Amino acid sequence: MAQAPAAPPAKGRKKTEELPEHLKAYKNVWVFVELEHGRVHPVSWELLTEGRKLADALGVDLCGVVLGPKAEGTEKAVAEAFHYSANRVYVIEDPLLAEYRNEPYTKAMTDLVNKHKPEILMLGATTLGRDLAGAVATTLQTGLTADCTELAIDDDKSLAATRPTFGGSLLCTIMTRAARPQMTTVRPRVMAMGDPDRGRTGEVVREPLDMAEESIVTKVLDFIPDSDTNQAQLAYADIVVAGGMGLQRPENIRLVVDLAQVLGAEYGCSRPLVQKGWMTADRQIGQTGKTIRPRLYIACGISGAIQHRVGSEGADQILAINMDPNAPIFDFAHHGIVGDVLELLPALTEAFRKRLAVDRMAG
Repeated sequence: MAQAPAAPPAKGRKKTEELPEHLKAYKNVWVFVELEHGRVHPVSWELLTEGRKLADALGVDLCGVVLGPKAEGTEKAVAEAFHYSANRVYVIEDPLLAEYRNEPYTKAMTDLVNKHKPEILMLGATTLGRDLAGAVATTLQTGLTADCTELAIDDDKSLAATRPTFGGSLLCTIMTRAARPQMTTVRPRVMAMGDPDRGRTGEVVREPLDMAEESIVTKVLDFIPDSDTNQAQLAYADIVVAGGMGLQRPENIRLVVDLAQVLGAEYGCSRPLVQKGWMTADRQIGQTGKTIRPRLYIACGISGAIQHRVGSEGADQILAINMDPNAPIFDFAHHGIVGDVLELLPALTEAFRKRLAVDRMAG
């Protein structure tokens, strides 16, 4: 008698795979502390805060990695890493690391990974971090999930890294099951930064950089700091006002700028306005622009597609103004006004101007 074929596995059922034996030696969560010209990029502390949750879920240590020259800024970065909950900090101090160059930084990081074997390695999705992460992942032949918006530990103890895909229209979760370390980059302001504990200390592990200047192709001839004082500072602004296609015409951007100036806020926009040339790319909010975490975000005439949501939903309070009561932005805004931004923005600007003038007089 012929047997019926076996039933297919239930849709969505996850198969737990045993970790290959040679990868079981990889332990602990590492965060690259991005140090450049003596200053640490704040995304490093955001990642250490998030890394603490991952390390606790796995029952392992949280470790920082500091690469740089032997200098006061390097030692300060090591101390700060402990304040943001690192248990251990791996340090390589060498004159070759005074300026960021891919070759010595990649060798320093891959040497550390090969010797100490972390299971997770996190870097900020900055210009420096993205360049380094790709080179390290390629050298180590491991997986790298870029621009993540959420990190969690899966049932089988793998890192579940979620990121937008298909132009920001979907979210996908990616896991690296057959290689270590599991690498990820996270954009600034995507993760919340915890409060530092100035009394914390930990173990410092120092390693040498076995490299000579002669073996490095890239040479730094000069460093010219950015002198553009008009560059948008959206990522760390307390208040942000942004406009979308509800503004209808480029000249109406002044309504957003006027409100931002009254509030002492930064101003920005959604992606379509940059694509139309109405605003510069440094003021775009969203997956392919800036990620913001202000105390107050006022979104004016922005529909709130997932690409924009990824970059703005971390705000403490979101006020959305849109003519369409079914606009997606009302799904995650804390407060909403259904109305025409062209009428409401001048009224809000005038109301805030009067209120703030009264407050200044009273003060």
